[in-house]
Amino acid sequence: MEVLYSSTRDGSKFYKASEAILKGLADDGGLFVPNTIPAFDFDINKLKDWDYKETAYQVMKLVLSDFTEEELRNCINNAYDSKFDTEEIAPLVYADGAYYLELFHGATIAFKDMALSILPHLMTTSAKKNNLKEKIIILTATSGDTGKAALAGFADVPGTGIVVFYPKDGVSKIQEKQMVTQRGNNVKVVAIKGNFDDAQTGVKEMFGDEALKAKLAANGYVFSSANSINIGRLVPQIAYYVYAYGTLLKEGKIAAGDKMNVVVPTGNFGNILAAFYAKNMGLPIAKLICASNDNKVLYDFFQTGEYDRNREFILTSSPSMDILISSNLERLIYYIAGNDATKNASLMAELKSEGKYTITDEMKANLTDFVGGYASEARCAKMIKDLYDKCGYVIDTHTAVAGAVYEDYKQASGDDTITVIASTASPYKFMGSVMSAIDDKYASMDDFALIDELEKVASVAVPKAVDDIRNAPVLHNNVCEKNEMEQAVTSFLGI
Repeated sequence: MEVLYSSTRDGSKFYKASEAILKGLADDGGLFVPNTIPAFDFDINKLKDWDYKETAYQVMKLVLSDFTEEELRNCINNAYDSKFDTEEIAPLVYADGAYYLELFHGATIAFKDMALSILPHLMTTSAKKNNLKEKIIILTATSGDTGKAALAGFADVPGTGIVVFYPKDGVSKIQEKQMVTQRGNNVKVVAIKGNFDDAQTGVKEMFGDEALKAKLAANGYVFSSANSINIGRLVPQIAYYVYAYGTLLKEGKIAAGDKMNVVVPTGNFGNILAAFYAKNMGLPIAKLICASNDNKVLYDFFQTGEYDRNREFILTSSPSMDILISSNLERLIYYIAGNDATKNASLMAELKSEGKYTITDEMKANLTDFVGGYASEARCAKMIKDLYDKCGYVIDTHTAVAGAVYEDYKQASGDDTITVIASTASPYKFMGSVMSAIDDKYASMDDFALIDELEKVASVAVPKAVDDIRNAPVLHNNVCEKNEMEQAVTSFLGI
């Protein structure tokens, strides 16, 4: 069965998966969604026998139905190779009553590698399938991790270029150093004087600018996105939840058909949306627990049914979640509205004009799979220390938000369902916050000075991604105002 894609804001036009991947964002500003969520066509018990690559193929072939088996397997084999420092790709580690799905073993030690290792291959394959002649320019806003993972994925890929915008004071020192030291003849990194929402808004406006599109086309360029607004980013993320279930089966922790809970630290909502898609494809997931930091716009939404971004933007120790406009939530809104593009478009217009919207009671009734929770900075730090003291297991700040929210949920609900927590980044990426939580004697030390200290404490070798940037030269020192983003792009392209 062929799965086609349409915009969350206009259900009248349909695109093949490869076409949706190339476009990134729909012309009307909406996000591409499948016209149907296909059911698994395999016995779920088989998961215990499949490695990560086979699991990814069996899941992704259903959703990216216009890719041939050869094309898709080629993309998967090129993505999940020696760039990852563990054969499992996404190991599952038990610690203090929960299973941590380690999604940070790729080249940039964050979960974004899981999808951004394959996106360049999906995109270049899509370009060939659709006889695209223009050079693809990847335009991306990042709250810290997407940027480096996208840069690493697209650097020097023929037929592509990439421009990444990040908030100047809104990422960790390690995240920034990873980006500004990126090599490649087709890459540009720009810091903006603003927050992530400003960067994301600027990127979306460029996608919707018809005059800019015409200018690009006249010069042989076309925009696409590596953000999770691109369906080619979202689909590969479904696979790791399926793989986690297969690992639990293999280890005899569950029997086929038993349910698991999933806890995901999220700001932009893409990672937990992938778990929602996995559930709707047939993965036995009970609760989808959405964990927020102090920027708890999603928690408030699940509590009240009102999404309101009109609030203070808080810089936290989990910067990849410092987001007030959760782009991927739009895909869920479309779904709970009964796939009603008109209703969704109306709510998104309210968000743009008023900064908020409220869903109907009928729509809210479709959210029973979800539980919202949030963890303060102090609670997050306590989670890191407590888990280390109990188990010697060191987690990063984003994973700590999820762990804390899970503890609160379990205490309040009494739910003892086996639970998988998405561990989204290596603790090495946020060393200052992690080490200070374990012992305040580290609070005065610089992130880079803490590298060797963390290695001793965690008994985990320093990742190559961190070692490589210790003394790497800064290659990008561009800073612009948020209203100068378009100029930064056209200057890079020489148009």
